[in-house]
Amino acid sequence: MTETDADGRAEETPYRLEEQVGHLLRRAHQRASAIFQAMIGDEQVTPTQYAAMVKLHDLGELSQNHLGRLTAMDPATTQGVMRRLLDRDLIAARSDPDDKRRTLLSLSPKGRELIGRLMVNGPLISDETLKPLNEQERKTLLALLSRIS
Repeated sequence: MTETDADGRAEETPYRLEEQVGHLLRRAHQRASAIFQAMIGDEQVTPTQYAAMVKLHDLGELSQNHLGRLTAMDPATTQGVMRRLLDRDLIAARSDPDDKRRTLLSLSPKGRELIGRLMVNGPLISDETLKPLNEQERKTLLALLSRIS
């Protein structure tokens, strides 16, 4: 990295891992994930499973592909998440009558009941994750993260 000194001369600054965006995002993600697991209300539900269930709750039946795009999961991750939710009987899957290659997913009754309970904790998890920040800092962080995501 290069910085400019008081006289306008370029000088090399040492690389510091603790100042790198990727490192800081990974640490923030670890913290957010730990808070999620501690507060979500079901130790078996992961953040990606929760995201999938929330989208199915909000939008109803979706194709597996569309759900993966909406939750920013690659196809392999989406398939694994869906398999685990199916194994717990939290979602139902059926072939699309218009395109047999496409799988349609929806919440099962058990999944609707569970996500109804868990979604109450979502805002609490966000509040706890952002607790070190004041209101303006929270808004700024969320806006900046939206821009780079």
